[in-house]
Amino acid sequence: MELGSIFVASLVMGFSGAIMPGPVLTVTINETLRRGFKAGPLIILGHAFLELLLVLLLLFGFGTVLNIPLVQGLIGLIGGLFLIWMAYGMIREAREKDLDMSLNASQSEKSMNPVLLGVTTSSSNPYWVLWWATVGMGSLMLAGKNGIGGSVCFYLGHIASDFIWFSLVSGAVAKGRRLLTPMVYRTILWVCGLFLMGIATYFIYSGIRFL
Repeated sequence: MELGSIFVASLVMGFSGAIMPGPVLTVTINETLRRGFKAGPLIILGHAFLELLLVLLLLFGFGTVLNIPLVQGLIGLIGGLFLIWMAYGMIREAREKDLDMSLNASQSEKSMNPVLLGVTTSSSNPYWVLWWATVGMGSLMLAGKNGIGGSVCFYLGHIASDFIWFSLVSGAVAKGRRLLTPMVYRTILWVCGLFLMGIATYFIYSGIRFL
């Protein structure tokens, strides 16, 4: 397979995962409401750093560790607790009597740095780890038959899909934000918080099953 074909195949495969609802999408919507369009690309920048590290570890044989049930279980439990903390923050803000909808520095400082959010939110998902330990590692091995260039093209294609999709999401949310009333904004925070709480509960349940 040529390098260009590897990039395109990885791009398409990446889109199939990026468009699925999950904690990264929920956090992207919430942070875009706080910070504006820049939140999406910054969150995915953190996600990209983490995936680069994981790809390097997989190339050096770390995939067997990620397939250990105990490791997957601990990731699910710790990740679920972290997402509950994030969900609580969203719901608490939605319940505030005086909801500040302005994009200002003081409001942005209430939440974690978006790049760090991209790292922590991604790593809290045991199914993200499981995907890389199975499908991702298999695809990386096939791409690696073309040498280091194949592995690089696979990674770039995968990350490009994330940047494209989540930039589109941030752009749509940021543009629509101008039309938001405090009630709609509060409702979005509630929905995101409750959705994240549901994902967190599922991650914890899955983590217990892995153990």
